Formats: sequence, C-alpha cells, structure tokens
Amino acid sequence: MREPLAPATQVRFDAYSVDLRTGELRKDGRKVRLAGRPFQILALLLEQPGELLTRKQLQQQLWSADTFVDFEHGVNAAIQTLRRALCDSHKKPRYIETLPRRGYRFIAAVERVQSSTPAAVFRGVNQEPKPAASRSDWVAQIATICDATRKYVLLPITEEILTELNNCETVRDDLGISLLVTAEKLLLVNCGTKVKILDASNAALGCKVRILGGQFIGERAFAPRAHLSGLP
Repeated sequence: MREPLAPATQVRFDAYSVDLRTGELRKDGRKVRLAGRPFQILALLLEQPGELLTRKQLQQQLWSADTFVDFEHGVNAAIQTLRRALCDSHKKPRYIETLPRRGYRFIAAVERVQSSTPAAVFRGVNQEPKPAASRSDWVAQIATICDATRKYVLLPITEEILTELNNCETVRDDLGISLLVTAEKLLLVNCGTKVKILDASNAALGCKVRILGGQFIGERAFAPRAHLSGLP
C-alpha cells in the first residue's frame, strides 16, 4: 500500500496543483472553481493515489451525519462535478477511474510538494498562543474547535446562519436544523479540528475562520466563541 500524503502539502499532477490546506485547485496557475464535497472527494483520493476509495468510505466520511441526502445521487453528482473541473472523462479517465459498484481510484502520477507555510502556523494544540493585545491581533492565529460534551460541532457558514441556528435551538425546531444541514449551511466539524482565525471583529459572539483539516478543509465558517479553544 502506498504511503498516504503528508498533511499541509501541495499535490501536483499534470497541469494541476492542489493545496490540501487551503482547499484550492489550480490549472497552470489559474484557480479552478471547486469546493464542497467534490473537492473533499479529490482530497480523499489524493491521500492514497492508486488505492481504491470505496463508496462506503465516502458515505461514512462525507455523508454519514446527513441522513436527509440521497447518497447515491449526491456522490454521483459530486464525481461529475469533479471530473468537469479536471476535464476528465468517465469512459477514458486520465485521473479518476470508476470501479463499478465499488468506488473510485486516482490513477495519474502524483507529486508531493511540501508547503512553505511557517511551522508556527501548525503549532500543537497544547502550546500556549502568543498574547494578543487586541481583537485585531487574533487574525491569522490558529485555534481549535472543541466541545467537551460532543464529538462534533455544528459550525454555521455565516453569522446570519448562526442566528438562524440559535433561533431553531431556542424553540427546539429539529426540522429547521435538519433543513440547514440539508442545505449545507452548517458544517459538522470534528472536535479537535484546527482553524485559522480570519476575523475577530465580533469576538464576544465568535470568529470567522477557515478550517485547516478534515473533510471541510478550506471551507470558511463562523465558529461560536464557546467552541474555540486557544484564543486569549
């Protein structure tokens, strides 16, 4: 079995480059629009190029928490979107091979490129952050998503969605929360996931962040203050 890709690396194949940390795909240096589950599937395929990524693994890692989504339709649509972004063909694949009823495999040669991001950005969870004199100093710091009572945390995409989520929780509207999840307005993030602080202007409520790991790597969200560990 091939060695999985190291974290915080860039990956290249043919004219494409993928930044697994920021969630960006480029072709000949130009950014290709690809986000959400199609990018997440690409990241999973690139973790072990040449190895089978089963449909069951995809369902467990990307759809397990969302019981309202038709997985079969969702994964097929995501693969089609990914293939379009890569100008790939189902019948004559250059990058993503389909193994009928089993899953998918990345078949192109892959080159790993170590990220030039300073090591301080990836400091351990237990290390104390540098003291911040003001809210503006929080920007670009690394924090950790955590909740002592849960394995996952729901992060809204925007502050407005957070308000809507809070309203649903206040009136115990489970259907409303389910609809937010179905519409992909909420991200179910593993506790322990690191995030980069992008904006702390509303620090009492929370911070706008970019997710640095897991299935939603590269996605932006609004993390409630109670779910952020490692801030001053």
